[in-house]
Amino acid sequence: MNLQPITIDTPELHKLLANASGDCALLYLYVRSGNLPESAQADLRLTASRYESAAATLRQLGLWPEEQKRTFLSGERPNYSEADVLGAMNTDTSFRLVYGEIQRLLGRTLNTEELKILLGFQRYLGLPGEVISLLISYCKERARQRGGLRIPSLSAIEKEAYRWTEDGIDTLEDAIAYIQKQNARNSRLGKLMELLQIRGRNLTPAEEKYATKWLEMGFPNEVITMAYERTCVNTGGMRWPYMDKILTSWHEEGLKTARQVQSGDRKAAKGAAKNRQLDAEEQAAIARMLQEV
Repeated sequence: MNLQPITIDTPELHKLLANASGDCALLYLYVRSGNLPESAQADLRLTASRYESAAATLRQLGLWPEEQKRTFLSGERPNYSEADVLGAMNTDTSFRLVYGEIQRLLGRTLNTEELKILLGFQRYLGLPGEVISLLISYCKERARQRGGLRIPSLSAIEKEAYRWTEDGIDTLEDAIAYIQKQNARNSRLGKLMELLQIRGRNLTPAEEKYATKWLEMGFPNEVITMAYERTCVNTGGMRWPYMDKILTSWHEEGLKTARQVQSGDRKAAKGAAKNRQLDAEEQAAIARMLQEV
């Protein structure tokens, strides 16, 4: 545990004193001394609840070190020259290893412009060689699943590389976890397409946006099937916006299972019947009043 002397700014000191929390002050001093936040609970012998409470309070006070998200734009990549590429090939062993692996994965020799892109993966984006290899493999498999007959170009792969870097996917562990998550998502999308009787084609971008939204809402396949059947019955076919309204309504009402949806239908039916009964009683009352006049 690092215990180097630190200087606290007056505004920060006032915030800590006004908060009057020993755990917050201790955690703040620990992190400001250059220690990793994830080691604080063990080093400071805090329970999980005490650590989480202190960390949450420091975040509210603006005293918690938040990692700044970096933004990468393709146009900002350094304009590497042929000399840069040749220099990397001659002196950078890690670049030569990556170069050989990427050529193997793509099944062809990279041209000079592609080598500049690859150099940007390492030097500008800071991606390790094993992450770059996983990135290439992921993009190849995604293109195959979408029916692509050709291996994606390195320019297309570069766009995905920027997304990975902006999302903090820059280690082997992060890349593996991301790919596993995407594979699980794609598997669910495939099952969803079967439920919606979509065969022989891929989802359009708009359709995939709807489908992803429904999956993120946490609906099981049975409930999605119910929404699909109601959409077809009420509109005569599959209407994505109509089905989205049904599922969004259920989500807002907290109806997640088929039983909950059916229970909600019964309550709605009872409410409608009660309203019809009240309308009939009101009409009868009006009729009696007219007779008395």
